[in-house]
Order: sequence, then structure tokens, then C-alpha cells
Amino acid sequence: MAAIQPGDPKRLSISYIVDKASSLWDSSPRPVKAFPWNRTLNHFIQLVVDLVLAVIRFLAIPVFCIASISEMSYCAHEGKLYLIPLPFLVGVAVAGVLQNAALESSSYLKYAEVPWHLIALLISFALLKFPGSYYPYWGRIFIPHVANGAILRTLWLLFLWFRKPQKAPENDHVDSLAESPDADMVL
Repeated sequence: MAAIQPGDPKRLSISYIVDKASSLWDSSPRPVKAFPWNRTLNHFIQLVVDLVLAVIRFLAIPVFCIASISEMSYCAHEGKLYLIPLPFLVGVAVAGVLQNAALESSSYLKYAEVPWHLIALLISFALLKFPGSYYPYWGRIFIPHVANGAILRTLWLLFLWFRKPQKAPENDHVDSLAESPDADMVL
């Protein structure tokens, strides 16, 4: 990068950028320094993640359906349509086993707000499913249908996860009943 002013260095370096940023921060007014920038960044990142998950939630099922129909039509073209239920049921069973293993390995997942283990299962089986047309002959028939069964089971588990009632936050204070203004009415 060429210098814009005569006193600027010929090339930008990391130390030059850090020095300029620190001098800008030092010269900023006190309200700017007191602003909760880290919390704002966390809220912004959470907003972006929520938007991405909402888009994926509404686009994943139509893409899954179209890809499943395509794989079934390939099996029908090859005359192997009768083989679809077996790998599909294997995929359903594998997804159930992996979900149970994840819940048994971490008690945190049972009460988490976001079912990250189910999202990870969906991503891993989608990565297994989508290159299905590049597998060898029998792989093109079996692997995508195993992934279809696992994805369908995981989508069902996600539906059940978000349908279950949310656990109310427990009160950590033992004496909270006595501290409340309506304590006489409760007793």
C-alpha cells in the first residue's frame, strides 16, 4: 500500500496498526470506553447464529426431501428400490444410538437450551449424504439412505427436543420464601 500522507510509512505493518488503534482508544472519550463492548459483541454473535439457524431450519427440510427423492429415483432406475428400507432403518438405529451415547456421556446435554449434539449429528450425516453420487455403485445405493434414516430420526429428535417443556430456573436461595413480601399469604 502506498502512503497517503508524507509522514505515513511506506507499508502497513501490524505494529503500526496496533499503535494507531491504541492511540485511537486512548484519545476516545470516557463514555466510549465505559460502553460494554464485549457484551455487545456477544449479543451480536448470538443474533447472527440465531438467524443462521433459523434459515437452516426452514431450508434444510426441503433440500432433504428433494435429495431423498433424487436418491430414490436413482435406486428405481437401477432396479434396487426394494433395498431402500434396510439402510434407512440402519440409519434410524445409528442416530438413536449416537444420541443416547451423547446424552449418557454428558449430563449437561439433557438440560441444555440448544441441542448441539443433535445439530452435530445432522451436520455429520448431511456431510455423509450429499456426496452420495460420487460413491462407488453399492455406496450410492446404501450410504445416502443410511444418512436419510439418520437425518430423519435426528430431525424427529430435534422436534421432540423443542417441544418438551422448558425447565424453570431453580431458586438457589433457601430463605427466598421468607424474604418475599407475599410470604404471609403463602404460609
